[in-house]
Amino acid sequence: MAVVLIIDDEEDIRTIATLALEDVGGFEVVTAANCAEGLQAAAKHRPDVILLDVMMPDVNGLVTFDRLQNLPETRETPIIFMTARVQRDEVAELQATDAKGVIAKPFDPMTLADEVTELTGVRP
Repeated sequence: MAVVLIIDDEEDIRTIATLALEDVGGFEVVTAANCAEGLQAAAKHRPDVILLDVMMPDVNGLVTFDRLQNLPETRETPIIFMTARVQRDEVAELQATDAKGVIAKPFDPMTLADEVTELTGVRP
């Protein structure tokens, strides 16, 4: 079963995304609330996909993305940004990275797993 790591500081988002990916999509989910937890979880669980919040306190998603890209365990792991900031220039900045895509918040829990698969090719 494919593992998705969700790194997001909002507990509600982690909960809804977990339900959407596990119950609707059939993925296994691991969650983290910030960059440090995310890096530890990524090294420990070696996820198949990472969903990464952009706006987090302390260390934001772009910095977290760079740190994940520098870990041998996650260098090749597909990462998808999740953000409520969907202005054209903000999305363009995220798309300029090596991320596989951007999912806007709020997302549709019924289609989140399909979006993850569509963007990464990873299936449960």
